[in-house]
Amino acid sequence: MAQTAPFERKDVLGLLDSLFKERIAFIDGAMGTQIQKYKLTEADFRGDIYPNHPHELKGNNDVLVLTKPTVIEEIHMAYLTAGADIIETNTFNGTWISQADYQLQDDIEVERINKAAAQLAKRCTLKYMAENPGTYKFVAGAVGPTNKTLSVSPSVENPAFRGITYDEVVDAYYKQVAALYDGGVDLFL
Repeated sequence: MAQTAPFERKDVLGLLDSLFKERIAFIDGAMGTQIQKYKLTEADFRGDIYPNHPHELKGNNDVLVLTKPTVIEEIHMAYLTAGADIIETNTFNGTWISQADYQLQDDIEVERINKAAAQLAKRCTLKYMAENPGTYKFVAGAVGPTNKTLSVSPSVENPAFRGITYDEVVDAYYKQVAALYDGGVDLFL
C-alpha cells in the first residue's frame, strides 16, 4: 500500500511559510558528488532498462532514477536523516536538450526520467515522515540549465547563429516541469 502524505500539495506554501518563520530551512546538498562516491560503471548506468542503448550513458546521473534507484534513494535518505527539510529530484539535466547528449531526448524518455525522479524523492520524504511523525519534508523539482545558450553563438564564423531557439527551450522546460509535477513534487527549484 502506498504511503499518503500528511499534507496536500495545496498546503505546501503555508507549511513552508510557517517553517521559514520558525527557523532556517535546510535543503539537501550536491547530488553529483554523492553519486561519484558509488564509483558506478557504464553497466550501472545502463541497468536492465538500457542494456543495448547505442550511446554511452555513464555520466548521465539523471538516468540512475531508473537504472539504480537504490543509489538515489540512499542519497535522499541520507540528506533527510542529516536534517534536510527539502530534497531535490535527481533531474538537474532532465530536459530533452541535455538528454540529447545521451540520445535519450525522446519525450517518453524525458517524461519517464523526470516522473520517476519525483516519485522516488516523494517516497523518500513519505518514508521519513512516517518514521518521524510530526515532521514535514518536501520535494523540490530540480530544473537545471541546459547545455545550449540563447545568448551566444556557438559559431565564431556566424555570430547571429544560435544552436537552439527560445521556443525549443520553453518546450524542453515545459515537458520537464510537467513530468515532475505529475510525479508529485511539492515545489520547483
